[in-house]
Amino acid sequence: METIEAVEDLLSGQDYVAGRALATVVFLAMRLNRPLFLEGEPGTGKTEIARAIASGLGRRLIRLQCYEGLDVAQAVAEWNFAAQMIAIRSAEATEAAARRQDLFTEEFLIERPLLQALRPQPEGPPVLLIDEIDRTDEPFEAFLLEALSEFQVTIPELGTIKAPEPPIVILTSNRTREVHEALKRRCLYHWVDYPSFERELEILQARAPEASQALSREVVAFVQRLRQEDLFKKPGVAETIDWAKCLLALDVIALSPQVIADTLGAILKYQEDIARLQSSEALRLLNEARSGLAAP
Repeated sequence: METIEAVEDLLSGQDYVAGRALATVVFLAMRLNRPLFLEGEPGTGKTEIARAIASGLGRRLIRLQCYEGLDVAQAVAEWNFAAQMIAIRSAEATEAAARRQDLFTEEFLIERPLLQALRPQPEGPPVLLIDEIDRTDEPFEAFLLEALSEFQVTIPELGTIKAPEPPIVILTSNRTREVHEALKRRCLYHWVDYPSFERELEILQARAPEASQALSREVVAFVQRLRQEDLFKKPGVAETIDWAKCLLALDVIALSPQVIADTLGAILKYQEDIARLQSSEALRLLNEARSGLAAP
């Protein structure tokens, strides 16, 4: 990518509507070979941008989904003990001790996402998505410092494996906890917030073009008003898109309290939140959303 505008075009070609600030930090991350740390509320498109970049560039997307208890072996590589045992048994008739070192070769290595991302790919360096890094433990963060600083990992039996060309690395965080400053320092940072009305409408029109302008505006206005409520989990842009597609499948041309009540499961994922939006509350929010649309 030679310009920020080229990045905007690449993302737009994948129906990802990015603001100038996000396109700029993506451009810099790719130009400087720096990991990109995207932090923000769930459902704001952090994960989707990795898919858009990979698809737009024709590169492989390698995803490491983080979770509590994730360790180095699960992220980098594990030895295939079953295959090693078969090799040992097949060598029992020979000098097994002489075969011992042969068990720790790449033939018996199961590569996990981080090691896969360091391997050369025919289409070019892959996009490595380290998703929801805030779900992992601090020891794993400490391990990532080497991997993201030098784009290399060390396997004791094989030595250090370094990427011939650095992958495009994107880390995401929903900020369920603070990620260590040392890891953030190795990345370019961008906060991904809920979009403005105009940008969310543009996103919806790109991802659900079958929806009429009137319905799209009502959907976005209602979701934006809904985010102002004290909810356990506020709907993200992904939920806005899902809801619009559900409404289209039901041949809905305009919102109503009954339609909202029937389809709340597309935008709210907790019963406590759904229970709050019974008919009177849904009508109130719908009227307020429509008032906002009518305002000059």
